[in-house]
Amino acid sequence: MRAAAQALSLPAVVFLLSFPALPATGRNAWLEYPRLPQAPPLPAVVVAFGASPLIASAQAELIRGVKGLTGNTLRIESSLPPEDAILVGSAAALQRSLPSAAAQIAAPSNPEAFRIRTVTIGRSRHIVIAGSDDRGALYGAFAFLRAVATGAWTNETDLTESPRVPARWINQWDNLNGTIERGYGGPSIFWENGHVRSDLTRAGEYARLLASIGINACTIDNVNADPHLLTGAYIPEIARIAEAFRPWGVRVAVSIDFGSPQSVGGLKTFDPLDPAVAQWWKSRTDALYAAIPDLAGFVLKADSEGRVGPSAYGRTHADAANVVARALAPHHGLLFYRGFVYTHHMDWNDPKNDRARAAYDNFKPLDGKFDSNVFVQIKNGPIDFQVREPASPLFGALPHTNEALELQVTQEYMGQARHMVFLAPQWKQTLDFDMHAGGETGTPVKSIVRAWAGVTNVGMDENWLGNHLSQANLYAFGRLAWNPDLSPKQISDEWTTQTFGSNPLVVSTVSALQLDSWKTYEDYTGPLGLQTLTDIVGNHFGVAVEASERNGWGQWHRADEHGVGMDRTVATGTGYTGQYSPSVARTFEDLSTCPDNLLLFFHHVPYTYRLHSGSTVIQYLYDSHYRGAAQVETYVRAWQGLKGLIDDQRYRDVLAQLEYQAGQATVWRDAVTMWFYKESGIADSQNRVGRYPGRIEAESMKL
Repeated sequence: MRAAAQALSLPAVVFLLSFPALPATGRNAWLEYPRLPQAPPLPAVVVAFGASPLIASAQAELIRGVKGLTGNTLRIESSLPPEDAILVGSAAALQRSLPSAAAQIAAPSNPEAFRIRTVTIGRSRHIVIAGSDDRGALYGAFAFLRAVATGAWTNETDLTESPRVPARWINQWDNLNGTIERGYGGPSIFWENGHVRSDLTRAGEYARLLASIGINACTIDNVNADPHLLTGAYIPEIARIAEAFRPWGVRVAVSIDFGSPQSVGGLKTFDPLDPAVAQWWKSRTDALYAAIPDLAGFVLKADSEGRVGPSAYGRTHADAANVVARALAPHHGLLFYRGFVYTHHMDWNDPKNDRARAAYDNFKPLDGKFDSNVFVQIKNGPIDFQVREPASPLFGALPHTNEALELQVTQEYMGQARHMVFLAPQWKQTLDFDMHAGGETGTPVKSIVRAWAGVTNVGMDENWLGNHLSQANLYAFGRLAWNPDLSPKQISDEWTTQTFGSNPLVVSTVSALQLDSWKTYEDYTGPLGLQTLTDIVGNHFGVAVEASERNGWGQWHRADEHGVGMDRTVATGTGYTGQYSPSVARTFEDLSTCPDNLLLFFHHVPYTYRLHSGSTVIQYLYDSHYRGAAQVETYVRAWQGLKGLIDDQRYRDVLAQLEYQAGQATVWRDAVTMWFYKESGIADSQNRVGRYPGRIEAESMKL
């Protein structure tokens, strides 16, 4: 039996050695497995049932996790030992090997689900991790280690979980030259100088992180796709990435360019209704699947921000989506078709123009016309990942179309990993928002969408995202995609414990900072629905209040000397509110019921208009910016209180980031408040704006 055990465990040993223990640099992210001060009693043996790479990965992860959390190394056996053990595998494999316990070893029947419980067989009590399939068993192994790490595991635990939606994808915006659009964590882990990296170690490590939070597919190239990726020369390279992903159950997907039949296929057209174009898509897709049989599918951005699309031939987005989807269908592949379609050449002088209307106007008339393997990928809000937007009305307008929710993990408008902004509270507001779809209550966004896509953009930096604390957003995306009913606090507590350890002061402090951070960032950037007030036409990072005005991009706030805000009402504005169901539309249309935090997204009002809180709009703008900047200063002091409780490198890294953020928050405070003071001519009631006693103007200095 010993020889058999050694032979069967070889893949697990290989995986275990492939990912050696590393110092706490952030590379392990939330899989750091910090030692528990008091670990629960766990068996000393692990047995894997099944020979797939996924089961080998599950076994290796259990060994690694238990070693880190408890200091004990699990012994591998090939069959049921006469002592307590951890048993992992699909329910079918476990039941075949242990027929006497078949009734106790059951898992949900839906794909990727698992059940974890303690089962008595003979005189031994075994922890059984049973998946509905091998991927479910792998997810169960990670869930078991998460429960141990967070103190949630006891021998009485009976944990059954199923993913809420079947497709949970990550979108990477990597370019073939190794750069990443909106990436703040270094160069691509996939691409370098026009080719796949020779060393894909980081790609495999990334797949492991994604598997731990239940992500099952990842695009490997920019949504603004390079058409050359579909040429035959790149197919073997894509296959190498798929091979690195495969042991962790993460499938490769690719972003495609709609003009490819013409630009790289040599056809005279890319008209989706041309039979030659349909045949080209079929032959290219077939070639991809011949090399990568588990390819997840494609992501397509068309007719947006300069990308070619079906409008070139007078065709619809359904025409465009279906010609590609039909090439994918025989292989069970999915097409995620982005609903981010708008013109960035709108006339700013026309008060009826409104970028927020674009997604609904483009896609509502096409409901029911998309093939069954098409998902319309809809951003959480109608503009573009702003600090606060209402839930997109398109979620409630496509009852006969598959919808995918798109969230941005990479912090494009949220401080670009230089600022701590934990996004789970923002995402939950969208997920829990009741669209009153079809006039019915009880239709929150989380119950409507059938797939998730997260724009993440990790890079080669040691901590993946350029900021240790930004890792919490990737973790939160995966956990919410799996179970959107989780609370931001539960997610933050889980992430902090698994990342920095279980010290109560560390957990409470870091979670408090994270949970406060989004509202604070809103306070010192763009409150009341103003959006972020950042440099829209530039790098989307620094403060530039007027950058969004007087251009065609449509992220306008219409501030002038009289008032501020976009009038999106049906009565006097762009009519955007009418895209919601009647009960939701009434709430946003009426000043008396529109929430303060979205007031200026829906209404143009005088600076002296009084909010429900009693404050005037202009005074709230002053107060919120001073409040936000002051709050970030408390973050620095709170983090300093953790010195000695967190390893030195990550402590110093985060402290430097928070100190930078505190300085930037002050820059934002002063720039925004001075701009609105000059525009409105209304003074701050507390006499702070324009008065900075700690500063000396150069002109007033003497040698």
